[in-house]
Amino acid sequence: MATITFVVAMVAGMFTGAVRAETPPLAAYGASPAIDHMTLSPSGELIARIEVVNDARALVVTRIATRQHLFAASVGEAKVRDLSWIGEGRVLIVTSETQSIHDLGVSRTELFYGMILDLETKSLVHVLRQTPDVLATLYGGASVRKTAQGHAVFTRGVNVINGQINLHRINLETGRGRSVESMDRDTDDYVLDGEGEVIAFSRYLERSGRWSLHLPSGRGFRETWTVDALVDTPRIIGMGRTPRTIIVSADRPDLISGDVDSDTGILLFEVNVDTGEWTRLPFGHHPDFLVRHPESQLLIGGGRTEEDGVRYEFSDPTAARRWSSVERAFPGKRPSLVSWSDSLKQILVFIDSGESGLYRLVDFDAGVADVVGVAYPKIPTEQVGVVRPIRYAAADGLEIDGYLTLPPGVVTPLKLPLVVLAHGGPASRDVAGFDWWAQALASRGYAVLQANFRGSTGYGRAFLEAGYGEWGRKMQTDLSDGIRWLAAEGAIDADRVCIVGASYGGYAAMAGLTLDRQVYRCGVSVNGVSDLRRMVDREAWRQGERNNQTVRYWNRFMGAARFNDRALDALSPTLLADKADSPLLLIHGEDDTVVPIEQSRLMAAALRRAGKPVEMVELPGEDHWLSRTDTRQAMLRETVRFLEANNPVDPKRTEP
Repeated sequence: MATITFVVAMVAGMFTGAVRAETPPLAAYGASPAIDHMTLSPSGELIARIEVVNDARALVVTRIATRQHLFAASVGEAKVRDLSWIGEGRVLIVTSETQSIHDLGVSRTELFYGMILDLETKSLVHVLRQTPDVLATLYGGASVRKTAQGHAVFTRGVNVINGQINLHRINLETGRGRSVESMDRDTDDYVLDGEGEVIAFSRYLERSGRWSLHLPSGRGFRETWTVDALVDTPRIIGMGRTPRTIIVSADRPDLISGDVDSDTGILLFEVNVDTGEWTRLPFGHHPDFLVRHPESQLLIGGGRTEEDGVRYEFSDPTAARRWSSVERAFPGKRPSLVSWSDSLKQILVFIDSGESGLYRLVDFDAGVADVVGVAYPKIPTEQVGVVRPIRYAAADGLEIDGYLTLPPGVVTPLKLPLVVLAHGGPASRDVAGFDWWAQALASRGYAVLQANFRGSTGYGRAFLEAGYGEWGRKMQTDLSDGIRWLAAEGAIDADRVCIVGASYGGYAAMAGLTLDRQVYRCGVSVNGVSDLRRMVDREAWRQGERNNQTVRYWNRFMGAARFNDRALDALSPTLLADKADSPLLLIHGEDDTVVPIEQSRLMAAALRRAGKPVEMVELPGEDHWLSRTDTRQAMLRETVRFLEANNPVDPKRTEP
């Protein structure tokens, strides 16, 4: 098909009446997306999705041709993390809860669970629930395979008696698991072939940092390659382009030399499990993620995040032709691949360039691209602010890329008040497209700067490593250098700037007031780190070993020479509270298991002792990722209230 014709059929109830021109309420931005997950069945005839109203989630399965709902039932307030088909008649739902298991010494953490829906019987069974001595939690996710005996689900489960974490095949009718491969805590990962047989696994010894690859040998496995990797470990990532190959992500200077465009110097190799031969995958650029055939699970392509969105590269000719047609149908939109049928004739894509997010079902036989879901139905396109890619030079000359989101209707920014919205990670990045937090702030009249400061991913190894040891230093001034550049361009008013961020971005907000002073009128930290040494100490305590990979990772990034290095105190906002030069709002989820709420409470107490202006908002039942609608909305309300009090927007421009 050369051209896709648009026949736009909106999901019933998505849009009713005329689109409103007034500014949407903050609650519209803070709400969880109306569609949480969506996936096509193997035939392409059915579509499963999680619909969200407030914090209530429902699993809905619909026949596309007739729009008949085959199943619709509430899943309550469960945090749905994944949705996948098991053949044409069952759906696997993966959820998570913040819990502890006191009897087993498991401190509060995010535990994952699986449920299988049978469309014929309308029944749900819990994965591993009836497995003797095994916790009914997923260890490392679940895999679906189409085997000679039918579709199957595989997952690892923790045996509470012997400590083994074996691989289990799940009975789809009962949820009971049957152990099919013995594994333990040192088993890092594994690869299944199309029949669900293990064809490779890796092991990682946490204390020594020794990683090893094991391939089939007779009826067992042999160790074929080992490497010392204290921080950046190799990974095995599913099957390759043929059934007897696997993908390994590894740093192999003995095989490949010269500059590479990955963030860590690690490349993707295809390894033959029978011969042990390694071959570099022929991608034009190092992909951020891989794409697999929906039926065979063989590798057919990959995707890479670039300045204006995701760019795909396919090795499978049919997939390449299909995706080329999709891109031609949506010029300048950079659609994202969500799901496709086994025949590759139906593709579900997501588009959020210049709009708040649409799911479109592209049917190549029918020649249509129907809208089947809207992420934020209460935010019309004309109320989505323009997102402009920008580039500027940091003080030391390093080029920094980022995005400037403008208030809706603004084309040429002039002396706007600014919010610096720092991303988390810090080994992460901001991307093009609709960002609910940035758009919410822009809707209130602020320009929003999202800078991919040094240490961010997506710009190569040298750029990532430029962030090592730069917490509170150049990673911080990369942000304020962006302010100075925007001010020189006349786009923003340098005297009306606040800084906001979550996780590492929360640290950046606090560091902006204590380490990079006289830049910001206020700061808002959400789930942020305030005491670096205490944070690393906690990771050692949680794993019962100070010499573990997580501690080594943070020491390298933060610039610590050793465990419990007191040099980190000079970069910790809690210990610099007396230097804070602007008001700070601290917001933290009580169920945060990544950065404990203690980090914000310590900062609040230190600022009060120093006589500095501070407010603290605790979010009941909220985790690190702001997964709940009511607390996300509360976070936005408090953030905007605080910004408007300390960095008001011209009231003629917009109403709160």
